Amino acid sequence: MAISVTVAAGVAVAVTAAVLFRDGDRADGAGGPASPAPASGAPSGSVSSGAPGTVKSTVKGWKVVVNPAHGTAFDVPPDWEVLGPQIFSGFSDDKDPDKPVIGHTAPAFFKKKWCSLDANGDGYVNDIALASTGTKGADGAKTTDEVAEKTATAWAYSAFASPDKEVVKWDKPVAYTTKAGVKGSYVKARTEGAKKDHKCAGDGWAIAFGFKNSKGDFVAWDFYGRSGVQGAVRDDLVMRILSTVRLSGDPVPDPLRKEASPSSP
Repeated sequence: MAISVTVAAGVAVAVTAAVLFRDGDRADGAGGPASPAPASGAPSGSVSSGAPGTVKSTVKGWKVVVNPAHGTAFDVPPDWEVLGPQIFSGFSDDKDPDKPVIGHTAPAFFKKKWCSLDANGDGYVNDIALASTGTKGADGAKTTDEVAEKTATAWAYSAFASPDKEVVKWDKPVAYTTKAGVKGSYVKARTEGAKKDHKCAGDGWAIAFGFKNSKGDFVAWDFYGRSGVQGAVRDDLVMRILSTVRLSGDPVPDPLRKEASPSSP
């Protein structure tokens, strides 16, 4: 299984996503979906001050999640746990725990210790959340469709399917505009028949929204969570969270950390 990791992002972290492609797509990303979003031009959507602590939620009673590195913000319900922008959370290969496979920063979790597991039998107990959301970069992407598809499939694969790529399914990109006017594309991905080889395993789903920040760089808001279990996060709630995604000041990247573009596993 892929091991979940949550660490302070004070050192360089190269994130290489395990990406799946539709039939006919090449591993280099060519042959993508028709009618791609343009790769140039100024991003749309309102921009507010991006300093953490100065951004207010747009949904009454919800918490705001700010990611200064990407110049983004969004809201989550009050029972979610929000960690700081210096925190990196994602999944690493069980054969090389120090190598992240997919991840995001400034994460928020729903039931962060939903399931606990000693994945390698080494006495280290790993906590697995029922769901998580955050924002990541998408260096090298050409369209918002590409960002959304690669990110969503990477989360579904890494969180629920690894190493079985065949159980991951996904929809075509959908054009979407958030309430703040941020335009982009989202893709929903899911697993169907993931192996249940331990108590925390099972099917899940992910969604990613690709868009541009105030500097015109491609970024992705994403969510992943277990499905078919008691307390699973509903689709309508996830879409409401997505609707709050907005730009929040100019991005201030951490010079010590680089989030690499997704590539084949």
